[in-house]
Amino acid sequence: MAISAVLLAYKEAENLKVLLPKIKQQLDKIGEEYEIIIVDTMKPLDDTPAVCKKFGARYVNQRLPHFGGAFRTGIKAARYDKFLIMDSDGSHNPIYIPDIYKKFVSGADVVIGSRYVKGGKTNDSKVSIIMSHILNFVFRIITGIKAKDISTDFRMYDTKQLKAVKLTCQNYDILQEVLEATKGKLLIFVTHRLSFARQADQILYLKKGMIAEHGTHEELMEKGGDYCRMFTTQRRQYFAQEGENDAV
Repeated sequence: MAISAVLLAYKEAENLKVLLPKIKQQLDKIGEEYEIIIVDTMKPLDDTPAVCKKFGARYVNQRLPHFGGAFRTGIKAARYDKFLIMDSDGSHNPIYIPDIYKKFVSGADVVIGSRYVKGGKTNDSKVSIIMSHILNFVFRIITGIKAKDISTDFRMYDTKQLKAVKLTCQNYDILQEVLEATKGKLLIFVTHRLSFARQADQILYLKKGMIAEHGTHEELMEKGGDYCRMFTTQRRQYFAQEGENDAV
């Protein structure tokens, strides 16, 4: 039982000088064996290698480009059974590492350090926060995964599960890909022809850019709301059009 703490870095030498002692302090409180891995750019762009050596962190260069490549490099480098990932810019407070650990060992498949739970905070703009809430809501509806913050990478996973999953995303969408990997295939289908939408497991009906209704086709038809009226109207139009074509 041990922890691989993985930090993704890009010119973070100065931040790491402050952050690494704090992370070590919190990991020491847990009492398990641990390693700290810094995944840096393909070639060092600052003194990150020297900082890692000073504080006893393992330094590796990412082998594939972008955030997704750095994430996969961290997975490959991890040697212990618990995989803790966080940013190197100080946006993730190490003081919460023991809380994340306790939640994980209590039986959770993954623990996410959310900005949107009680006690969490973010410096994002109001527009970004609203859009993030909408994205999180859509993700929960489609996948059934009760995650309140799918875009943060302050998380703890089972390392063996991560190594068993084939990840392909190149950017930050790899965070959602990891969550979806255990839920089967996901297809998001956008259409104005509601006859196609009825084939979906979950339908999100958007009105003025907001989710007005959601559910299966049968559930939405039973509600008798906007989706039902739109579907009925389109069906009549298609039948009428077919009749005109037959007459021709």
